[in-house]
Amino acid sequence: MTGSPQPRRAGVRRGPARLAAALALLVAAQALAADVVDDLGRRFRFEAPVQRIVSLLPSLTETVCVLDACGRLVGVDRFSNWPAAVHGVPQVGGLEDAQIERIVTLWPDVVLAGSSSRAIDRLESLGLRVVVLEPRTHADTRRTLEAVAQLLGRPGAGEALWRQIDARIDAAAARVPPALRGQRVYFEVGGGPYAAGEVSFVGETLRRLSLGNIVPAALGPFPKLNPEFILRARPDIAMAPQSSIDEMSARPGWSTLPMVAARRWCGFDAAGYDVLVRAGPRLGEAAERMADCLQALGRKTP
Repeated sequence: MTGSPQPRRAGVRRGPARLAAALALLVAAQALAADVVDDLGRRFRFEAPVQRIVSLLPSLTETVCVLDACGRLVGVDRFSNWPAAVHGVPQVGGLEDAQIERIVTLWPDVVLAGSSSRAIDRLESLGLRVVVLEPRTHADTRRTLEAVAQLLGRPGAGEALWRQIDARIDAAAARVPPALRGQRVYFEVGGGPYAAGEVSFVGETLRRLSLGNIVPAALGPFPKLNPEFILRARPDIAMAPQSSIDEMSARPGWSTLPMVAARRWCGFDAAGYDVLVRAGPRLGEAAERMADCLQALGRKTP
């Protein structure tokens, strides 16, 4: 009689312990699950962090890697070229010619794609989950960073990364010479005739550096410009790929522009220019590269 209650008491102790352990596992599983809303307004739920990722946009590839998940990439688009770790990842085409069959054989848990990709419908019809994320502004970039972090099972890491980017932009802005603040920039996209306007993410970075822009918001983010528009606007500073800078003085009428005569321009090599035109985790570095050039121009300004 004296020993009979002991097993019951032990069982009572084990019951709460097992319940607590089960609850802990449930909470952990819920923490690892991700609910993500993409740019098309569609909600996706992933019960576990994604392990096999195909990225069809360079800025998304870079985001995955900066969030320490480069090793989960099983396919990337042909323009994803940073960081070096992606060079050995299979390339699966581009916006217009994604290799659908090859992507399917890679068995991705998720395909990350820009809204302009032509592969979305086809991939989804084959049963793949395609999360559409294409940052076009600083706010979009912040949201995309956290969405990818959620997919990777690292909630909050995207927000932390954005705070670092934001601080780098502020620090770059503080380095812009006072004499150049308010100067109006012509930022050439590729070899022209497109340019980054005020409402583009490039325009946002320029604005945070206290610079103006010759392309007003009404023309959109990256409008095609008539050369006459640029001649009439008479920008103070040009920013463009170095190959474009090298031939600007030979363009009809451009030799009359003060920025050309005074060589008030920032030319970027291919790798540096990629940083500037991708709305991703290297926005802070983009601002720093602009500030570096502006500091050099400031030393030349009388």
